[in-house]
Amino acid sequence: MSFIRLLRLNAWRKPLRTLLMMLSVAAAFLVYGLGQGFLAGAQGSGGADESRLVVQSRNGAGEPLPQAMVARIAAMPDVAAVAASARIRGSITTQTNVAVASAVDPEAMAGIMGEELGLTPDLLAALGGARDRVLVGRALMEAEGWRVGQRVALTPFQMKRADGAPWSFVIAGTFAGARADVDTYFMIARYDYVNAARAKGRDTVDGILVQPRQSVSPSELAARIDAAFLSSAAPTRTQSEKAFLEALIRQIADFGLIVTLVTTASFVTILMIVANTMAFAVRERRFEIGVLKVLGFSGRRVLTLVLGETLLVFLAGGLVGLGLAKLAEGLAPAELGLALTLPVFFRAVLVLLALALLTGLVPALLALRTSTANALRSR
Repeated sequence: MSFIRLLRLNAWRKPLRTLLMMLSVAAAFLVYGLGQGFLAGAQGSGGADESRLVVQSRNGAGEPLPQAMVARIAAMPDVAAVAASARIRGSITTQTNVAVASAVDPEAMAGIMGEELGLTPDLLAALGGARDRVLVGRALMEAEGWRVGQRVALTPFQMKRADGAPWSFVIAGTFAGARADVDTYFMIARYDYVNAARAKGRDTVDGILVQPRQSVSPSELAARIDAAFLSSAAPTRTQSEKAFLEALIRQIADFGLIVTLVTTASFVTILMIVANTMAFAVRERRFEIGVLKVLGFSGRRVLTLVLGETLLVFLAGGLVGLGLAKLAEGLAPAELGLALTLPVFFRAVLVLLALALLTGLVPALLALRTSTANALRSR
């Protein structure tokens, strides 16, 4: 009998017990996968760029910046590209159905995020027709059931039109995003149209996206931008896009802490369940462990046998849990932003292996320290 076959037969000696342990592990890693997938999507860990910078008012995100600041930042020698945005946050049909339209210079936005968002020349040309045209992200398009050519209305929460009417746009096309973790639950509108029609705050922007040149340190450029406007009427706060998105989500709640607490609780629970069950299984098999040692099994091989059983339980249960989390990503509403990316999956596998070794250590040491004489006297 091979070592692998012996390991498998031992693991499935009591199928119900093994299946229950696997289900416990699967439930824990389903929670972990969903939590980490939500953080990856909400914080933009995949779509956000560490090198890209976001410039906002130092007085708070609600304070606009003058549009003239865009040209000053673009003229800095270490800046490769700049794109400004004015955000219209509002509702569609019902008050709870919230959507966002980012009013931008399309060419400037394409220069920074064109490849990431999938802004093709055809889409930019379609947006360049009538000024009230918009490009709608695939996630928002699918959620609302819209079609190209349809006119849609966005009732704003703050950025009102001068005539008091809702913002009205014609859908010129759909951008899909280059990767699954890129946020596409928003619209891209033309800044010139929005700026001319809004009731107040003309010639201002909510934020400025800055792409540093290739060999420039983003943190150093951020410091220079803030220093340049320190004494102006609109001082700035510049940070990486990733830091900006993480700060934005923390304004709602510290989801990172919540996810950590929930997953820690679930992992501690499975550690107690599986470790206790495996220790009980080893005590049941004391006589057999003694026989194996008589047959020439070294302490290391007995240790490996018990650790292998635990690893088998964790691998089977953990991969099922992560698979269910990936399935939930496809079934969940796009606005929830679940993104179980490869980095998240690899981290989960590392956590799985670490927990398997930690859980199997106590019963494995128990099997290792069992003397042959005591084991044979146990029957």
